[in-house]
Amino acid sequence: MLDLLKLRIRHGYQAIPDIRSAQLMGTHRGFPVIDESEYEGDWQKVIDVCPTNAITKNPVSIDLGKCIFCGECEEVSGKAIRFTNEHRVGCSERNHLVVSSGDGFGDFLNEAIAARREIHRLFGRSLKLRQVSAGGCNGCEMELNACSNVNFDMGRFGIDFVASPRHADGVVITGPIARNMAPALMDAYKSISDPKIVIAVGACAISGGVFAQSDELNRGLLDETAVHLYIPGCPPHPLTLINALLDFIGRK
Repeated sequence: MLDLLKLRIRHGYQAIPDIRSAQLMGTHRGFPVIDESEYEGDWQKVIDVCPTNAITKNPVSIDLGKCIFCGECEEVSGKAIRFTNEHRVGCSERNHLVVSSGDGFGDFLNEAIAARREIHRLFGRSLKLRQVSAGGCNGCEMELNACSNVNFDMGRFGIDFVASPRHADGVVITGPIARNMAPALMDAYKSISDPKIVIAVGACAISGGVFAQSDELNRGLLDETAVHLYIPGCPPHPLTLINALLDFIGRK
Protein backbone atom coordinates (compact mmCIF):
# COMPACT_ATOMS: atom_id res chain seq x y z
CA MET A 1 0.00 0.00 0.00
CA LEU A 2 2.82 2.38 0.84
CA ASP A 3 4.43 1.75 -2.55
CA LEU A 4 1.12 2.50 -4.28
CA LEU A 5 0.79 5.80 -2.43
CA LYS A 6 4.35 6.76 -3.37
CA LEU A 7 3.64 5.92 -7.01
CA ARG A 8 0.46 8.03 -6.95
CA ILE A 9 2.35 11.00 -5.52
CA ARG A 10 5.09 10.60 -8.12
CA HIS A 11 2.56 10.56 -10.96
CA GLY A 12 0.93 13.74 -9.73
CA TYR A 13 -2.32 15.09 -11.16
CA GLN A 14 -2.57 13.67 -14.66
CA ALA A 15 -5.92 14.99 -15.81
CA ILE A 16 -6.02 18.06 -18.06
CA PRO A 17 -6.62 20.80 -15.47
CA ASP A 18 -8.62 23.13 -17.72
CA ILE A 19 -10.68 21.32 -20.35
CA ARG A 20 -12.04 24.62 -21.68
CA SER A 21 -8.69 26.18 -22.62
CA ALA A 22 -6.91 23.00 -23.76
CA GLN A 23 -5.53 23.18 -27.31
CA LEU A 24 -4.86 20.42 -29.80
CA MET A 25 -1.82 20.10 -32.04
CA GLY A 26 -1.84 22.03 -35.30
CA THR A 27 -2.31 18.89 -37.41
CA HIS A 28 -5.73 18.22 -35.89
CA ARG A 29 -8.52 18.86 -38.41
CA GLY A 30 -11.28 20.83 -36.78
CA PHE A 31 -13.42 23.79 -37.83
CA PRO A 32 -12.92 24.55 -41.56
CA VAL A 33 -12.34 28.04 -42.92
CA ILE A 34 -13.54 28.58 -46.51
CA ASP A 35 -12.46 31.43 -48.78
CA GLU A 36 -13.83 31.09 -52.30
CA SER A 37 -11.59 33.88 -53.62
CA GLU A 38 -8.49 31.73 -53.02
CA TYR A 39 -9.48 29.16 -55.65
CA GLU A 40 -9.83 29.99 -59.33
CA GLY A 41 -10.47 26.47 -60.56
CA ASP A 42 -13.70 24.53 -60.99
CA TRP A 43 -15.34 24.01 -57.61
CA GLN A 44 -17.04 20.91 -58.98
CA LYS A 45 -13.66 19.20 -58.86
CA VAL A 46 -13.49 19.92 -55.11
CA ILE A 47 -17.08 18.76 -54.61
CA ASP A 48 -16.46 15.49 -56.45
CA VAL A 49 -13.45 14.58 -54.32
CA CYS A 50 -15.55 14.49 -51.12
CA PRO A 51 -16.48 10.85 -50.27
CA THR A 52 -19.62 11.84 -48.33
CA ASN A 53 -21.01 14.66 -50.53
CA ALA A 54 -20.46 17.12 -47.69
CA ILE A 55 -19.49 20.03 -49.97
CA THR A 56 -21.90 22.17 -51.97
CA LYS A 57 -21.49 25.44 -53.88
CA ASN A 58 -23.32 28.77 -54.31
CA PRO A 59 -22.04 29.51 -51.71
CA VAL A 60 -19.34 26.94 -51.08
CA SER A 61 -20.27 25.13 -47.86
CA ILE A 62 -19.18 22.10 -45.86
CA ASP A 63 -21.69 20.09 -43.85
CA LEU A 64 -19.79 19.00 -40.74
CA GLY A 65 -22.49 16.44 -40.09
CA LYS A 66 -21.39 14.61 -43.24
CA CYS A 67 -17.68 15.53 -43.24
CA ILE A 68 -15.19 12.82 -42.22
CA PHE A 69 -12.34 15.37 -42.02
CA CYS A 70 -10.23 13.41 -44.51
CA GLY A 71 -8.60 16.60 -45.84
CA GLU A 72 -9.01 15.71 -49.54
CA CYS A 73 -10.86 18.97 -50.27
CA GLU A 74 -8.09 20.93 -48.56
CA GLU A 75 -5.47 19.43 -50.87
CA VAL A 76 -7.47 19.96 -54.05
CA SER A 77 -8.53 23.54 -53.31
CA GLY A 78 -5.18 24.80 -52.09
CA LYS A 79 -5.80 27.52 -49.52
CA ALA A 80 -9.48 27.96 -50.31
CA ILE A 81 -10.48 25.35 -47.72
CA ARG A 82 -8.35 25.12 -44.60
CA PHE A 83 -9.04 23.00 -41.55
CA THR A 84 -8.04 24.70 -38.32
CA ASN A 85 -7.33 22.89 -35.05
CA GLU A 86 -10.44 24.38 -33.40
CA HIS A 87 -12.02 21.27 -31.95
CA ARG A 88 -15.18 22.70 -30.33
CA VAL A 89 -17.58 21.87 -33.14
CA GLY A 90 -20.57 20.42 -31.27
CA CYS A 91 -24.00 21.87 -32.16
CA SER A 92 -27.51 21.71 -30.77
CA GLU A 93 -29.09 22.54 -34.16
CA ARG A 94 -28.47 20.47 -37.29
CA ASN A 95 -28.39 23.48 -39.64
CA HIS A 96 -25.56 25.09 -37.66
CA LEU A 97 -23.25 22.30 -38.80
CA VAL A 98 -23.21 23.77 -42.32
CA VAL A 99 -20.17 26.07 -42.58
CA SER A 100 -20.17 28.45 -45.53
CA SER A 101 -17.53 30.61 -47.19
CA GLY A 102 -16.58 33.49 -44.92
CA ASP A 103 -17.95 31.95 -41.72
CA GLY A 104 -15.62 32.44 -38.76
CA PHE A 105 -15.12 30.19 -35.77
CA GLY A 106 -16.14 32.90 -33.31
CA ASP A 107 -19.53 33.34 -34.94
CA PHE A 108 -20.00 29.58 -35.12
CA LEU A 109 -19.14 29.16 -31.43
CA ASN A 110 -21.65 31.82 -30.38
CA GLU A 111 -24.51 30.01 -32.12
CA ALA A 112 -23.42 26.37 -31.83
CA ILE A 113 -24.99 25.29 -28.54
CA ALA A 114 -27.80 27.06 -26.76
CA ALA A 115 -27.81 25.88 -23.14
CA ARG A 116 -31.43 25.89 -22.05
CA ARG A 117 -32.36 26.61 -18.45
CA GLU A 118 -34.43 23.43 -18.22
CA ILE A 119 -31.52 21.26 -19.42
CA HIS A 120 -29.22 22.88 -16.86
CA ARG A 121 -31.78 22.39 -14.10
CA LEU A 122 -32.28 18.70 -14.88
CA PHE A 123 -28.78 17.60 -15.89
CA GLY A 124 -26.37 20.37 -14.88
CA ARG A 125 -25.03 18.54 -11.83
CA SER A 126 -25.30 14.94 -12.99
CA LEU A 127 -25.68 13.47 -16.48
CA LYS A 128 -25.78 9.70 -16.99
CA LEU A 129 -25.66 8.40 -20.56
CA ARG A 130 -26.20 5.04 -22.23
CA GLN A 131 -24.05 4.62 -25.33
CA VAL A 132 -25.27 2.44 -28.21
CA SER A 133 -22.94 1.45 -31.04
CA ALA A 134 -25.39 1.09 -33.92
CA GLY A 135 -23.07 -0.47 -36.47
CA GLY A 136 -20.05 1.76 -35.86
CA CYS A 137 -16.43 0.98 -36.69
CA ASN A 138 -15.35 1.46 -33.04
CA GLY A 139 -13.57 4.77 -33.79
CA CYS A 140 -16.15 6.96 -32.05
CA GLU A 141 -16.61 4.31 -29.38
CA MET A 142 -12.91 4.36 -28.52
CA GLU A 143 -12.92 8.15 -28.21
CA LEU A 144 -15.97 7.98 -25.93
CA ASN A 145 -14.10 5.48 -23.77
CA ALA A 146 -11.12 7.85 -23.66
CA CYS A 147 -13.35 10.58 -22.20
CA SER A 148 -13.37 8.65 -18.92
CA ASN A 149 -9.64 7.92 -18.72
CA VAL A 150 -7.22 9.65 -16.37
CA ASN A 151 -6.28 12.33 -18.89
CA PHE A 152 -9.75 13.70 -19.61
CA ASP A 153 -11.63 12.43 -16.53
CA MET A 154 -15.13 13.36 -17.67
CA GLY A 155 -16.55 11.97 -14.43
CA ARG A 156 -15.26 14.98 -12.47
CA PHE A 157 -18.01 17.01 -14.17
CA GLY A 158 -20.71 14.56 -13.14
CA ILE A 159 -20.97 13.04 -16.63
CA ASP A 160 -20.75 9.25 -16.81
CA PHE A 161 -21.71 6.32 -19.02
CA VAL A 162 -23.94 3.70 -17.43
CA ALA A 163 -24.52 0.03 -18.24
CA SER A 164 -28.31 0.12 -18.29
CA PRO A 165 -30.58 2.54 -20.18
CA ARG A 166 -32.89 2.45 -17.14
CA HIS A 167 -30.20 4.29 -15.20
CA ALA A 168 -29.59 6.84 -17.97
CA ASP A 169 -30.76 10.37 -18.71
CA GLY A 170 -30.14 10.00 -22.43
CA VAL A 171 -28.70 7.91 -25.23
CA VAL A 172 -25.49 8.50 -27.16
CA ILE A 173 -25.69 7.06 -30.67
CA THR A 174 -22.61 6.10 -32.67
CA GLY A 175 -22.56 4.37 -36.04
CA PRO A 176 -24.85 4.77 -39.06
CA ILE A 177 -27.66 2.68 -37.43
CA ALA A 178 -27.46 -0.63 -39.22
CA ARG A 179 -30.71 -2.44 -39.89
CA ASN A 180 -29.84 -5.19 -37.40
CA MET A 181 -29.05 -2.67 -34.65
CA ALA A 182 -32.13 -0.49 -35.12
CA PRO A 183 -34.41 -2.59 -32.86
CA ALA A 184 -31.80 -2.70 -30.08
CA LEU A 185 -31.33 1.06 -30.32
CA MET A 186 -35.09 1.60 -30.17
CA ASP A 187 -35.33 -0.66 -27.10
CA ALA A 188 -32.58 1.31 -25.37
CA TYR A 189 -34.25 4.61 -26.22
CA LYS A 190 -37.65 3.48 -24.96
CA SER A 191 -36.12 2.12 -21.74
CA ILE A 192 -34.86 5.58 -20.73
CA SER A 193 -37.38 7.45 -18.63
CA ASP A 194 -38.63 10.88 -19.66
CA PRO A 195 -37.34 13.53 -19.95
CA LYS A 196 -34.46 12.15 -21.99
CA ILE A 197 -31.93 13.47 -24.45
CA VAL A 198 -30.53 12.08 -27.70
CA ILE A 199 -26.94 12.74 -28.72
CA ALA A 200 -25.56 11.81 -32.16
CA VAL A 201 -21.78 11.36 -32.17
CA GLY A 202 -19.75 11.17 -35.38
CA ALA A 203 -20.57 11.59 -39.06
CA CYS A 204 -22.13 8.13 -39.28
CA ALA A 205 -24.66 8.81 -36.52
CA ILE A 206 -25.48 12.32 -37.73
CA SER A 207 -25.90 11.67 -41.45
CA GLY A 208 -24.94 8.08 -42.24
CA GLY A 209 -21.42 9.15 -43.20
CA VAL A 210 -19.84 7.04 -45.93
CA PHE A 211 -22.71 4.55 -45.53
CA ALA A 212 -25.50 7.08 -46.09
CA GLN A 213 -26.70 5.46 -49.33
CA SER A 214 -26.63 1.90 -48.02
CA ASP A 215 -29.79 -0.19 -48.06
CA GLU A 216 -28.62 -1.86 -44.86
CA LEU A 217 -29.42 1.17 -42.71
CA ASN A 218 -32.56 1.88 -40.72
CA ARG A 219 -32.47 5.42 -39.35
CA GLY A 220 -36.14 5.55 -38.46
CA LEU A 221 -35.50 6.50 -34.83
CA LEU A 222 -33.83 9.76 -35.85
CA ASP A 223 -36.77 10.53 -38.13
CA GLU A 224 -39.21 10.06 -35.25
CA THR A 225 -37.34 11.71 -32.38
CA ALA A 226 -35.49 14.97 -31.87
CA VAL A 227 -31.70 14.96 -31.64
CA HIS A 228 -30.66 17.40 -28.93
CA LEU A 229 -26.90 17.47 -29.54
CA TYR A 230 -24.74 16.78 -32.61
CA ILE A 231 -21.03 16.11 -32.14
CA PRO A 232 -19.34 15.80 -35.57
CA GLY A 233 -16.07 14.09 -36.39
CA CYS A 234 -14.68 10.82 -37.71
CA PRO A 235 -14.12 10.25 -34.87
CA PRO A 236 -14.53 13.37 -32.70
CA HIS A 237 -11.76 14.11 -30.20
CA PRO A 238 -12.52 13.60 -26.48
CA LEU A 239 -12.11 17.36 -25.96
CA THR A 240 -14.76 17.93 -28.64
CA LEU A 241 -17.10 15.53 -26.85
CA ILE A 242 -16.59 16.86 -23.34
CA ASN A 243 -16.78 20.54 -24.30
CA ALA A 244 -20.00 19.93 -26.24
CA LEU A 245 -21.57 18.12 -23.29
CA LEU A 246 -20.53 20.83 -20.84
CA ASP A 247 -21.95 23.56 -23.10
CA PHE A 248 -25.15 21.58 -23.56
CA ILE A 249 -25.86 21.20 -19.83
CA GLY A 250 -24.80 24.79 -19.14
CA ARG A 251 -21.64 24.07 -17.10
CA LYS A 252 -19.24 27.01 -16.95
